[in-house]
Amino acid sequence: MFRSFSASYAGHVVDDNLGFEGTPANDRNYPNEKLAAAFDWALDFSRHLESLGYDEFWMAEHHFQPEGYECIPNLLMLSLYLASNTDRLKYGCGFNITPMWHPLRLAEDFAMADILTRGRVIFGVGRGYHTREVETFAAPMLDGDANRELFEEQIEVLVKAFSQEFFSHEGKHYKFPADVPYRGYQLEKISLVPRPISQPVEIWQPLVSGNPKGVDFMGKMGIKALIANTPEPVLHERLEMYQQGAAAHGREIALGEDVALGYRFFIGDTREKAIEEARPYFEEAMKFAAPLGLMRLSQEQIDEVARPGRPQGIELPTLEEAVENNVWLCGPAEQIAEHLMSVEEKYPGVERVNLGAVMGMPQKVFKDQLTKFAEGVFPLMQGR
Repeated sequence: MFRSFSASYAGHVVDDNLGFEGTPANDRNYPNEKLAAAFDWALDFSRHLESLGYDEFWMAEHHFQPEGYECIPNLLMLSLYLASNTDRLKYGCGFNITPMWHPLRLAEDFAMADILTRGRVIFGVGRGYHTREVETFAAPMLDGDANRELFEEQIEVLVKAFSQEFFSHEGKHYKFPADVPYRGYQLEKISLVPRPISQPVEIWQPLVSGNPKGVDFMGKMGIKALIANTPEPVLHERLEMYQQGAAAHGREIALGEDVALGYRFFIGDTREKAIEEARPYFEEAMKFAAPLGLMRLSQEQIDEVARPGRPQGIELPTLEEAVENNVWLCGPAEQIAEHLMSVEEKYPGVERVNLGAVMGMPQKVFKDQLTKFAEGVFPLMQGR
């Protein structure tokens, strides 16, 4: 049963000249003052979410984007600031791109945030998807196997650092502690100082491709999954894979347990009106995502999306199709609640729902949509 509702914000400040007829993604180039406004947006969203009764606010770590799509380089710093300016809301790291970090620095920074916010920061990890940022930080992205190998060793280090008073580690990429003398003795183990007060540390990761190796690793390490914007029957397959991955490592869970489901949504008087109002945001998201390989499009389709002006003569995914597949939830609040209740019934283990702000959705529009969801959907959900 759904008990927790959250919203996510990747840090965009793009809010004009949207859609296929608007500014091409690669032609956007915002001044520093505009890019830095993402922090003000995040605080405004936080206060709004808290006032409406939401439980969590998730944000994304990204780098080097003058285009204005993802402008938050450090989730732990921003979460600490936001928690200091709100009372109750929890802040999800969705996600710390671990290959760009030294794992012990990431562990230390999270421990500080956990202590200073008294447990209001939720730890999340990801492998990354922007070559510009990951490779610039001297980590592999183009080589997917090398990226996974580095990531998995980093997670092993993080879990040791969080959970063990003293630990050591020796792998392909890291050896801790350094093999050196210290104050008259040979160093053989180290301790994270201080460690997080929230124990065991809850770790979240996006479950995107359904790669069996990745799902098995999540099961092995007890990592929880966010599955976003996934149509049926793929959603059911992902949930079964996750359940089986947990069972393979001795953890028996209900279908959907330890999983959060993510949706994009738009509430309007009718489904048709909601679709028309949401269309520019759907198109802007496609302009952003398609050239990064985040959508299953042909090269011809990707080239067409990147061109200025409305694409002509090339068939592209439509918002109507996304709504039909329930990847986007568009329509009156009652219809959206009805769909979510059907998902509750099908996947009784799922307790968390995340509502995403789409690239290009203006600050005022997203706040208005969050209000409509809280006022129109919350009262109809039994778990609330």
